[in-house]
Amino acid sequence: MLLKGIEMIISAFKDEYLRYKKLAESAIDQLAEDDLHKIIGDENNSVAIIVRHISGNLKSRFTDFLTSDGEKEWRHRDSEFEDSNLSKAEILKQIDAGWKVLTDTLDSLTDKDLNNTITIRQKPLKVIEALTRSLAHTSYHVGQIITISKIILGKNWKTLSIPKGKSEEYNLNPTMEKFK
Repeated sequence: MLLKGIEMIISAFKDEYLRYKKLAESAIDQLAEDDLHKIIGDENNSVAIIVRHISGNLKSRFTDFLTSDGEKEWRHRDSEFEDSNLSKAEILKQIDAGWKVLTDTLDSLTDKDLNNTITIRQKPLKVIEALTRSLAHTSYHVGQIITISKIILGKNWKTLSIPKGKSEEYNLNPTMEKFK
């Protein structure tokens, strides 16, 4: 199906968010339960903490996206950075919950909505700016999840992208590419 204009942009954002969700889940799937709560170094976060933060951020930003400030009064951001000893299943539910609010909102947007101004922490942003900012924030934290997972697993890590030294082989059959 050929999409036009802004519908194509919304679809592209949704696809990219879902790609990062899959990357986070694939990294988490490789970790043991205890690994999810490991903190490597000072002033760092565990995978479980990062997931809680991403989920809290997505829920806050995309609940009543067009009509209320993206930093909700009910969100307690600082508590997202405390370990809650969630199980792997609960951590994956946190991911699903955050992404569900996000995707439901993206599915509800229309062409005219992208011209609207929303607020995040009382700062006005165009919807396209807010989406770009959120996607960058989410991908940054998914990158942290992957890096922590790679460090914990070491040589047991199963790559989520093209393995080292395999670029030419991959280019003959680029299975991870998505073109519409």
